[in-house]
Amino acid sequence: MKNNTSSELFERAKQVIPGGVNSPVRAFRAVGGNPIFIKRAKGAYLFDEDDNQYIELINSWGPMILGHAHELIEKAVRDALSSSLSFGAPSRKEVEMAELIVSMVPSVEMVRMVNSGTEATMSAIRVARGYTGREKIIKFEGCYHGHGDSFLIAAGSGAVTLGVPDSPGVPQGVANDTLTAPYNDINSVKVLVENNKNKIAAIIIEPVAGNMGCVLPKPGFLEALRTICDAEGIVLIFDEVMSGFRLSASGAQGILGVKPDMTTMGKIIGGGMPVGAYGGKKEIMQKVSPAGPVYQAGTLSGNPIAMSAGLAILTYLKEHPQVYTQLNNQTEYLIHGMRKANNLLGLDYTFNHIGSMFTMFFTNTAVSDFDSAKKSDLAMFAAYFQSMLAKGIYMAPSQFESLFISTEINKELADTIISAHEASMSEIHAK
Repeated sequence: MKNNTSSELFERAKQVIPGGVNSPVRAFRAVGGNPIFIKRAKGAYLFDEDDNQYIELINSWGPMILGHAHELIEKAVRDALSSSLSFGAPSRKEVEMAELIVSMVPSVEMVRMVNSGTEATMSAIRVARGYTGREKIIKFEGCYHGHGDSFLIAAGSGAVTLGVPDSPGVPQGVANDTLTAPYNDINSVKVLVENNKNKIAAIIIEPVAGNMGCVLPKPGFLEALRTICDAEGIVLIFDEVMSGFRLSASGAQGILGVKPDMTTMGKIIGGGMPVGAYGGKKEIMQKVSPAGPVYQAGTLSGNPIAMSAGLAILTYLKEHPQVYTQLNNQTEYLIHGMRKANNLLGLDYTFNHIGSMFTMFFTNTAVSDFDSAKKSDLAMFAAYFQSMLAKGIYMAPSQFESLFISTEINKELADTIISAHEASMSEIHAK
């Protein structure tokens, strides 16, 4: 497999783009080698600048749930193009999009459109602070909520200490208002709440984590968070940028049975276009300007092209709930085949899976938080990634990312992935 053109483009990119990429994980630092530059995509396949073909298991980090270049989405975008790319003024499609989201997600009574998942989570935190009059938030180690200052905080020494900045440029003052607890550890949350009585505005969590690999909440964990928030007047925010409309037509909350006060959304709601949204209880959302005093704005928010793509895909998902059964069955078939291949080689690596999200961790211990995820053999993962890439399977270039299945992965393609997996596992464990 030749990658001369991708390598040349990467060298050019490094001269004008920091690190040669516009999002760090794309640089392949965790797996070695140079990134692949993509030229086009269709259905289940990516095609790079050297005309190599790959079966796709990232799907633009989740949005392409129906596969790439789906005719339904493309038609919606084509039809919208003639009306202009941007208005900077209210439009019918913004109203229809808001109505559709509210109809699909029971916890969302009002919604504000923004331009990215990061923008959605930053805004939700500001609104929660404005609503409660409090400043501190609780987040969970290993949960990624975008690159806002408040979210780039890692746990300190000990499970329940104040956070410390995880990136230069994040002020210590911001870190002091960000409390961090281990995922799935309700006792740590209780201690943080008790030690910061009447100071915590919000608890923000991925109800299904996707940025330490796919990690599921333990039974009762989200329910316990709900109870704490109700008792203490804390806003419970579910970050469903990744899981929203992927795990069900109402997101992770729709199948886990816990209702947050606010929800952040992105990825699928744009059908691949840059978009985000946040919403929740009317009494909270009425605090957002111009209805209330909490300011948030965006020149391109509610962009007509993004709204057109989003309306098309969300309407389809609402009208075709069988998509989720199909995706779950496809994913279970794939995982069964991969696990069987591992067993034949005497390997007992951990799989985490829910709906069309899954991760294979290179460890034989259960993965329920960031500490247990970090037990994975990262060198082995890097070798596996490169072996799969050489066999035409494009995966996330990091152990700490979920994979995503699209409806385009049929049994034949799943069997191809399983065969590549078996060969790759045999290769890397023979060394």
